[in-house]
Amino acid sequence: MKMQKSLFEQNGGTYTQVGDVFLPNLTLGGVERRSIGKYGRMRKRYLKEQHPVLYSELLLSGKLYPHLLEIDEACEERMELLSQQIAKREGVTEALKASDQMGWVTRMNNIRNRAEEIVLHELVSC
Repeated sequence: MKMQKSLFEQNGGTYTQVGDVFLPNLTLGGVERRSIGKYGRMRKRYLKEQHPVLYSELLLSGKLYPHLLEIDEACEERMELLSQQIAKREGVTEALKASDQMGWVTRMNNIRNRAEEIVLHELVSC
């Protein structure tokens, strides 16, 4: 006697046997898989801890991963732009780098830290 295929199998789905149980092989379709960077991970932790309902909603709708990628990219772009603008405003130039490397590094680290505080406030914990 031949078993009738389930609707899932008729539509191209497959199963994997685990012990006595058959589990469907499910994947998220159309989701590009890239590594989430520092700011995306920070946003995920912020949503999980401070806005668990929104986190669950994004997770269950399949929108969490794209959201985290978007935040990560936006933060990286904003960091670069802010760092350049602040460095220009404060006169931290290549000439300073050539004449006083340690002073330049110290000032650039300070600028990046300030830029990161702004980015975290504007994009990660909003």
